[in-house]
Amino acid sequence: MAEIELIMPKMGESVAEATITKWLKSEGDQVEAEEAVIEIATDKVDSEIPSPEDGVIKKLLFNEEDVVQVGQAIAIIEVEGASSNGQPSVQVEETKPEKEEVAAVESKPTSNGAASADSQDVSKSTPSGKFLSPLVRNIAKSEGISMQEIDKIQGSGLNERVTKDDLINYIQNDRQTSVIQSTPAPSTSSPKEASAPVAQDKVHLMDNGDEIIQMDRMRKMISEHMTMSKSTSAHVTSFVEADVTNMVFWRNKIKDEFLKREGEKITFTPLIIEAVAKAIREMPMINVSVDGDKIIKKKNINMGMATALPSGNLIVPVIKNADEKNLIGLSKSVNDLANRARGNKLSPDEIQGGTFTVTNVGTFGNVMGTPIINQPQVAILAVGAIRKKPAVIEGPLGDTIGIRHMMFLSLSYDHRVVDGSLGGSFVQRVANILENFDINREI
Repeated sequence: MAEIELIMPKMGESVAEATITKWLKSEGDQVEAEEAVIEIATDKVDSEIPSPEDGVIKKLLFNEEDVVQVGQAIAIIEVEGASSNGQPSVQVEETKPEKEEVAAVESKPTSNGAASADSQDVSKSTPSGKFLSPLVRNIAKSEGISMQEIDKIQGSGLNERVTKDDLINYIQNDRQTSVIQSTPAPSTSSPKEASAPVAQDKVHLMDNGDEIIQMDRMRKMISEHMTMSKSTSAHVTSFVEADVTNMVFWRNKIKDEFLKREGEKITFTPLIIEAVAKAIREMPMINVSVDGDKIIKKKNINMGMATALPSGNLIVPVIKNADEKNLIGLSKSVNDLANRARGNKLSPDEIQGGTFTVTNVGTFGNVMGTPIINQPQVAILAVGAIRKKPAVIEGPLGDTIGIRHMMFLSLSYDHRVVDGSLGGSFVQRVANILENFDINREI
């Protein structure tokens, strides 16, 4: 046997280390090429590191929760090939699954009356290209689950990979009705009864019926980050109401043409980010961070855009050098980052380096909010829902009342370095840019 090192990969220019959150393999386990060996985390992004070759895990070099530098070896894998002493390589004996995994994959009649494991052949990936680990394939084979059926399961792994827990949860819950209809009730020793649903590891009932739900890793990190921000920065929030009628009319006028020409939908988010970037160029002291008693004035304008995830958690992908992009570029960046954020497909570098953040509380129907600053930034802008309201319209012949599209902007800023003059002037400047939107603007 030859030995190779599994290396902590480079995950972006600004990412120098990662935390090991979970070993998916133990010493002595067999692993296939491209099969996930370890889960890692940097800030809010989870990633998996696959094995580069078929082999056996000989040694794990770090423990869970250890922080590892990029480029360090994290495990030793024995692979087939000539050994160091020139002797022929020895065939690796397949490692037996753990007891609970054995119970989960025992051969038994399937829910649709199909043949058991021996008559099924499960490939390494589904028709849509989802990679399947050996254990998942073994369970699917034993249960008579087809590749097409697995393709319909929403995977929780990297790139929507279907994990063992996903498949067992599907078998125990989503397939339960068909199991009852097509097979006798399981005996008390049935593997289905022997293994508890995955969710029960995280949800517990109290005597009075209240539920205790364990925070997931991302929720813990959000909790810590937000609490740290409130204790670090002296938060102040200023509000402005903006008449964005011209912007709304312009978007409604060009959105179909934009979609047809660019293949992208245009939302209000890139229009707002464009206005914020312009205001930051005019007032660069809002684009700073604090280091002790020093103020670091940022050269680049890297715009964070808070994005809600299907899980209910929040992540902030970053548009680098947002002021250098035109509206088409901003629209594509916004759509791409938002879609990949919801699919857990962001790289660690894509949530790093933000200098200012925009959050759209209007997505949830809220008219305004008081957002918490995303450290180490010193300001965050919340935009509320756009609503039709009667408003005074100033004209050369006097004032009139009309129905206008109005939106609240709220800027939370760090009063240690941003005074009310700058904070209030900045949010007003963003409102002015939006109010003076050119309704005849070309795409």
